[in-house]
Amino acid sequence: MRAMVLCAGLSTRLGKLGAERPKPLLPVCGIPILRYGIANLVGHGITDLVINTHHLPELFHRALGDGSDLGASIQYIHEPIILGTGGGLKNALRLLDPEGRDEPFVSVNGKLIFDLDFTKLIETYRQAGDIVAMMVARRVADAKSWGALNIQVDARGPHVVDILGEGEHMFCGVQVTRPSVIARLPDGVSDSIRHGYLPWLRAGERVGAYVHEHGYFAEHSTPERYLDSNCALLGGTHLTHPPGPLRGIDPTARIDPGATIVEPVRICAGASIGPVRVGPFVVVGEGARVERPLERTVVWDGATANADSTGAIVT
Repeated sequence: MRAMVLCAGLSTRLGKLGAERPKPLLPVCGIPILRYGIANLVGHGITDLVINTHHLPELFHRALGDGSDLGASIQYIHEPIILGTGGGLKNALRLLDPEGRDEPFVSVNGKLIFDLDFTKLIETYRQAGDIVAMMVARRVADAKSWGALNIQVDARGPHVVDILGEGEHMFCGVQVTRPSVIARLPDGVSDSIRHGYLPWLRAGERVGAYVHEHGYFAEHSTPERYLDSNCALLGGTHLTHPPGPLRGIDPTARIDPGATIVEPVRICAGASIGPVRVGPFVVVGEGARVERPLERTVVWDGATANADSTGAIVT
């Protein structure tokens, strides 16, 4: 099975962070968000990946290359004009279904760190029978603010009966569908919900729901959520297929004898820590320098933290 990882956004809600890097490449515990998603896909045997890009596309190539170091094979498709969640998928069909077999594929939002069991999701999709797609959902208190899914259960299992109205679940940005379904979307810019699922539901077609009840889920559209995700993973949140070490001190980091390190921290390769207190909940990226006390702070690769910081992101 192939997977499409959607990365063609502008990251505007992240402000200056998004201007420096596309959202899927923001480092969490020193590792780009996108590598978490790829590691989980590969861990479930999904290795043929397509990534669409728009903002700073060269950074994706630099961070991931051809995917071989993650056990994947990555193809890129650039969107000079953002085509939306539906248009991006339709534009990539020649890569997702090069032989025209109409085999199901997974679509994943690139801004997620999501401990999803893709194997179980795909099995559930295959057992669901004649459906246009299966959307991954989770119950949340503020479902309307996320574009609520109304999910009902019948003899065939959970399914979506409405979107963007009443409901207790949010769409998690992961779905399984087929190329022939995506081919029905309009050419050019389109939204998979408004131009696809909603009209298909109203025409009586069935959209399956896979309700994710356990395991970590984080999206990183604001600086607050981004910082919270770093702290959650530093704090020991479990991931079944992590892309690398998420806590601890790299042996090549230089720690001043006068420094005080308060766990949990992630201090990456080549980082330099002066005679200051660092932690708890601090990430120091590769080659970064810390000259002042830090707590609940993320320091990006190569940056210098030269002011006392709590709850900060240093780029």
